[in-house]
Amino acid sequence: MSFKLSAITAFLLLIVCSSMTIPPVKNSTLYVSDYENVLGTSLEIKVAATSTDKAKVAEYKAMNEIERLNKILSGYDATSEFGRWKQTNNKAIKISPELFEVLNLFDKWRVQSNGALDASAEVVGKVWKDAAKRNAQPTAAELATAVTKVKQAHWQLNETDHTATHLDDAPLMLNSFVKSYIMSKACNVAMTIGGVTGVVLNIGGDIVVRGTHTEQIQVSNPKANAENDAPVSTLVINNKTVATSGNYRRGELVNGQWHSHIVDPRTGLPADKVLSATVVADNATDAGALATAFNVLIPNESKLLAATVPHAEYMLITSDGERFESKGWKALELPTAKPVTPKKENTFIADNTWDPHYELLINLELAEIQSIRVHRPYVAVWIVDKDKKPVRSIALWYNKTKFLDEISSWYDAYYSKLSESDRSVSSTTSATRPAGSYILKWDGKNDKGELVKRGLYTIMIEVAREHGTHQLMKQEMDFTKAPVPVTLRSNVEVAAASLDYVKKADGQ
Repeated sequence: MSFKLSAITAFLLLIVCSSMTIPPVKNSTLYVSDYENVLGTSLEIKVAATSTDKAKVAEYKAMNEIERLNKILSGYDATSEFGRWKQTNNKAIKISPELFEVLNLFDKWRVQSNGALDASAEVVGKVWKDAAKRNAQPTAAELATAVTKVKQAHWQLNETDHTATHLDDAPLMLNSFVKSYIMSKACNVAMTIGGVTGVVLNIGGDIVVRGTHTEQIQVSNPKANAENDAPVSTLVINNKTVATSGNYRRGELVNGQWHSHIVDPRTGLPADKVLSATVVADNATDAGALATAFNVLIPNESKLLAATVPHAEYMLITSDGERFESKGWKALELPTAKPVTPKKENTFIADNTWDPHYELLINLELAEIQSIRVHRPYVAVWIVDKDKKPVRSIALWYNKTKFLDEISSWYDAYYSKLSESDRSVSSTTSATRPAGSYILKWDGKNDKGELVKRGLYTIMIEVAREHGTHQLMKQEMDFTKAPVPVTLRSNVEVAAASLDYVKKADGQ
């Protein structure tokens, strides 16, 4: 899991009018803010507090802590403390308590995971990246050399004087659980603010929940690619961390074959047996470490490793679709309603009704602003019919309810429905993905869940930035026939957008 920090902008996805109102939480209100490019991905922070000012202070403190720790631990920034230390050789260097703690944790997890977690896994990763560049599989000799290098000692710690000695030139990267480590520290700082009763921090799909607040967390379907696809599970979480790691969003294409970005440092091969691993644990670093290790280990090994961490629960989905759960996983899940089998006479679909085997993909890439702490723009995506009446609200992304009227066109169409919306507040845990690019889907249903008639519909994409610009993109499409793919013109807020009517993937 990378955690490169560049410009910070915002991300919050609220789907089909979910989470449009902010409910009270034991005399507190839940305040929501969102950014992009925090530790290389999106960030969502929810603060339950007795006032707006208290929430703002807690958010400010949390963001400062993330920046501070990134300047210590980032492996992508040569000027970070870790980056500078890596440039030393065979010299005992006094390091910060945080860097010492993280290096110590890597030593612990390297042993505890039987080598599945290793800061030098980057050695193997580099072999596969180089192979992708030349479009040829790495040789057995290249992989054997990489594995030998991984097995060497890379540093030596001195507990007495808090020094670390860098021993070799192996590429090192503090991934795996360091994002969770940073998130935990940031939540701790936010919770010290008087009047703050709860914090939920979601960075790239890993989520820390603290305080009295209880969060509903949706587990992303690793075989689905849209932000608004149905989850495979919904959890109810309080004072725990949820981490997900998987190979379905990042990797390398080598000679026409896709390989996971997660590698087994013990063998030099990509970890491709497990598609997704989601872990719930009391300790944030435990959750992050286990989620990554479970992608490398086989399910039986994962079960044994999980038993070494008290109260850890997990769900694994293998590449062949098999699902493994720990004994306590079901206790964390919301019960799912049993599907209602339609009566035979209701299964007929009229010729003029949307073909349920097809869907519209809405690809959206937000423009990146090179600045620190610039909130992501507020975005609304919805469908209107030929009479310009709203048919389906696809997604609503915004920071706080008081800014909803910034998205003026969506506001005019849908604000009257806010009081009727689902009051649940949920987050989504998933494998980390690069910031900025999102996929949404329209399955041809209206807001009531009914298939619409074939005909002319307009896809509306509205983007507004506080103290910035307002953009409204419209594209009419004729669904009486299969419409051709459309590329929309970019603007200062949207770097790219396209629409594609496609057949649903198998199993959806």
